[in-house]
Amino acid sequence: MNTKASAVFLFWTILLAATPAAADFGLAAVKMTTSTDGITTYTVSLQILLLMTTLTVLPALVLTMTSFTRIIIVLAILRQALGTMQTPPNQVLIGLALFLTLFVMSPVLQRVNEDAVQPYLKEELPAERAIEQASVSLRKFMLPQIREQDLALFADLADIGDLQSPDAVPFSLLVPAFLTSELKTAFQIGFLVFLPFLVIDIVVAAVLMSMGMMMLSPMIISLPFKLMLFVLIDGWTLIIGTLATSFA
Repeated sequence: MNTKASAVFLFWTILLAATPAAADFGLAAVKMTTSTDGITTYTVSLQILLLMTTLTVLPALVLTMTSFTRIIIVLAILRQALGTMQTPPNQVLIGLALFLTLFVMSPVLQRVNEDAVQPYLKEELPAERAIEQASVSLRKFMLPQIREQDLALFADLADIGDLQSPDAVPFSLLVPAFLTSELKTAFQIGFLVFLPFLVIDIVVAAVLMSMGMMMLSPMIISLPFKLMLFVLIDGWTLIIGTLATSFA
């Protein structure tokens, strides 16, 4: 069965499952009910469908709503400053960034689990209220990291007036403002990380030029010195500690 035929088959299957005739045979997989207080609840099948859809956008959520962006950019700039090409490899940097992100976000994830996930699993909160509770914890993490000028920029672009309180900031403004601020902070930290290694490159290049060794690449000579300096000052500990405390 080709792709087009599979899509048509899936469409008619969902359509038949949602029809009243199918409901008589116990095949109603998509069903919404509204309680007396106005809260809409969904069947388990529809909730699973929404959950699987959310998992597909999970990488985008990690990139735009957590500390991952700042960490991976600083680590990439550090590798370029050292001049070690592909060492550490991309897989190592991404793995380190992911686990460091998990460490930084662990208080937020714990609050989300206590305030939203566990009450939802215990059926104490509907899905909408659980999402609202989770968004509150994420908002408390993201707002202190946002610069006022970045938030004002997106508010002007969206033609939104003065925001009365942090809780009034919609996520359509919060996420791009947070990501823009993270990029700025990451490049600022990367600039400070790059400076000592740039000084070593300049000194080595000046010495080689004064000795008439202009055909010898300064990168080859400066690399051992940069590695030695990075190891002597315990560079990995300093970089990881700086990144972790920058979110405090």
